[in-house]
Amino acid sequence: MSEAVVITAAGAICALGADPGAILAALRAGRTAFAPLREWDSSTWPAPLAACADQLDAAAIFSDRKLLKSVQRLRRTDLLGLYAASRAIAASGMIEYRAALDGAQAAAFNENTAVFTGCGGVAYHYQYDFLPAMAAADGDIGVFGRQLGASVNPTWLLQALPNNVLCYLGIAYGFKGPNFCVTNHSVSGTTAIIEAFHSLRGGDAPRAVAVGHDAPIEPETILNLYHLGLLTSESVRPFDAARSGCLLGEGAAAMVLETASAAAQRGAAVLGTILGTGVATEAAGVLAIRPDGDGEARAIEMALEEAGVEPGAISLIAAHGNGTVNSDLSEAAAIRQVFGAVIPPVTSFKWALGHTMAAAGALDAVIALGCVRTALAPGIATLRDPDPRCLPLPVSAAATPLRGKIALVLGRGFGGMNTALVIQAPAEDCDE
Repeated sequence: MSEAVVITAAGAICALGADPGAILAALRAGRTAFAPLREWDSSTWPAPLAACADQLDAAAIFSDRKLLKSVQRLRRTDLLGLYAASRAIAASGMIEYRAALDGAQAAAFNENTAVFTGCGGVAYHYQYDFLPAMAAADGDIGVFGRQLGASVNPTWLLQALPNNVLCYLGIAYGFKGPNFCVTNHSVSGTTAIIEAFHSLRGGDAPRAVAVGHDAPIEPETILNLYHLGLLTSESVRPFDAARSGCLLGEGAAAMVLETASAAAQRGAAVLGTILGTGVATEAAGVLAIRPDGDGEARAIEMALEEAGVEPGAISLIAAHGNGTVNSDLSEAAAIRQVFGAVIPPVTSFKWALGHTMAAAGALDAVIALGCVRTALAPGIATLRDPDPRCLPLPVSAAATPLRGKIALVLGRGFGGMNTALVIQAPAEDCDE
């Protein structure tokens, strides 16, 4: 048997708050974070709402002023990822533990600390710096070349690298172990956690930082998703008969994962254990979703099998629940296929904090862990009339007490991607 992989710290930021406890409290209070877009005039836009992470304090990421000055030039998605990861690392206590080691031990600690990140990859706004030069050129390539220096920063490429969070975490903390950057649409953050889990189980390293981050709020993304029929102009209502789509949000979440023996060696507190994971694709197309939920059902079955638990052991399902008509129907079908007539409480979080794309799965995992640790799951506050086609799905607008300590976290992304995580909280009750 491979050694257990435990969670010793977590960090998160989104429009609802800048730490896991604040985010969970806002969800339980039924608060949503959507507001009119501010970065451009969206008064005539068909989907003018989004959830911006206004509580981001870039100055709190690193204490080293030179390094902080460097990261403050990065894109917003990177700042969110670095913030969440730095909070998780600080909460883990591993930097203080390393400081008490001798030189050789500290060096070995760094070489055995892994970093796994999940991001959205290249975004439309990475190209916006070129627009002034293109407008001035009016089709003349020579004029375009001469204008570039006035609008495009020489460090443009360095700012746009998808692995910036991976690189800067290594630079800032000296971590030199296995590292990996995932760009896999909305399951990027979940996949980073899954890759870290299997790396530790396989003996590649005794500890890892796993983080998912994204800042998808930009004009082209919003307009394109709206024309694809995926965005709403009002409330996000997962599994509701009147649902009409999702809204975007910014965010990031991070976990510090360790083998059980590594955590015990340094006396680390254990927040939870990752029991199993599942990844499956439906291979049906970029946007296609199978009505029967085949891909998600297979991901759930893989995760349960790896975890060694029966469906009846699950206390909570944190669904992808993005509020789009077809995805919710498909997800409900997948859950019914695996759980039959006895389905544990189902909730989702995008109704309040938006679809944070690459960060979504990591955020859901951190929030779901808080739910099972405190035995209470927030309801879907925007739910009014559950879609009969999704039933029998135990969704509620009110908070639901939980009887067990195991959560199933589901994620979905373009290209038919589906992920599942089985996470268990410690047996004893604890405050979040």
